[in-house]
Amino acid sequence: MTLTKDSAMNIAKVLTEALPYIQRFTGKTIVIKYGGNAMIEDELKVSFARDVVLMKTVGMNPVVVHGGGPQIGSLLDELGIESSFVDGMRVTDSKTMDVVQMVLGGAVNQEIVNLINQSGGQAVGLTGKDATLIKAKKMLIERGGPEVKAPEIIDIGHVGEVEDINRGVIDLLTGSDIIPVIAPIGVGADNETYNINADLVAGKLAEKLNAEKLILLTNIAGLQDKQGNLLTGLSSGQVDNLIADGTITGGMLPKIDCALSAVKNGVTSSHIIDGRVAHAVLLEVLTDEGVGTLITNREL
Repeated sequence: MTLTKDSAMNIAKVLTEALPYIQRFTGKTIVIKYGGNAMIEDELKVSFARDVVLMKTVGMNPVVVHGGGPQIGSLLDELGIESSFVDGMRVTDSKTMDVVQMVLGGAVNQEIVNLINQSGGQAVGLTGKDATLIKAKKMLIERGGPEVKAPEIIDIGHVGEVEDINRGVIDLLTGSDIIPVIAPIGVGADNETYNINADLVAGKLAEKLNAEKLILLTNIAGLQDKQGNLLTGLSSGQVDNLIADGTITGGMLPKIDCALSAVKNGVTSSHIIDGRVAHAVLLEVLTDEGVGTLITNREL
């Protein structure tokens, strides 16, 4: 097939626009939390894998952290194990934890690894239990109010938060041209296994690795103001104001908290991007416009 002059010029424009970004991010670590529709729709799965391989090929160091909530829920339903949630966190007893490990550390993780390898990359799948990659502690949820003398402490089982990350494991892999694909399962000092929110793991990993970028894939276009307009670039101070005035609420808060913590702790920028768009990661990293909301600690 012969390219028309216009098509050739469009391709050349895209390539030249990408060049300064490739030069700027060569050798830089980019942590990507992979989830939402991008993990479910076949076309988006393939485009994500190709994005990650291209990033590695041009000299960046992508590190993938994945979720898997819908897949866990489906298997629990099949097994007749009831799911319940407290403040968006899945209550995780021993039976549920077994399913979480089977889905996240097995089926989902290996599918992502295989897709990246089929696209020409070299990926290795890990859970936080491998080489004690993610040290975790039990998460306890507090409930209280003005009328309560002491807050109620709710134990939601094998749900954890990140205590520390063994950076050396990731450095060893990325230095060997391998793309790490990490399931958000940690191990505690008590040798217990913990299910951890994937956004939280990605954020803490980005901080520990002094990453250039933290990218969180979502099923929305990005952060919006109260009129529904997309906010493409925000400073951490502006995000704090949006939380204070109630613009950012509900289920988006934990994701924003991870993004904010990252930029306040050394990560150059965090990105909330639309994973429903094919090649969303490349569009965010290598183009002027991007496909979501950029958050930085610098004033914009």
